Amino acid sequence: QVQLVESGGGLVQPGGSLKLSCQFSGIRSTIYTMGWYRQAPGKQREVVATITTAGSTRYADSVKGRFTISRNIPRKTVYLEMNSLEPEDTTVYYCNAQNVLTLNPLWGQGTQVTVSP
Repeated sequence: QVQLVESGGGLVQPGGSLKLSCQFSGIRSTIYTMGWYRQAPGKQREVVATITTAGSTRYADSVKGRFTISRNIPRKTVYLEMNSLEPEDTTVYYCNAQNVLTLNPLWGQGTQVTVSP
């Protein structure tokens, strides 16, 4: 059974940090690009960061220099370390796995991140 389970969201003050985790199961990490997306109410889901099967990373301009995506393949976990958080980062964050052969996306249930004084 394919599962992506996010954790690590919460409430943090501006300038603070959070580390999101996405534990995946039922997929082969060697053929999936992993990523983090976010979606604010009334807006389209947008990519935050991705990491390819080869370990290459890409970031949205709005998070470059502040967020870092990484993975631990033996632990089947993908991380998003978020530093210097801003109120504009407040939203639900989703873990994504995209099959590089079929391009079929898989999604987690999401985790809420709130940045507020």
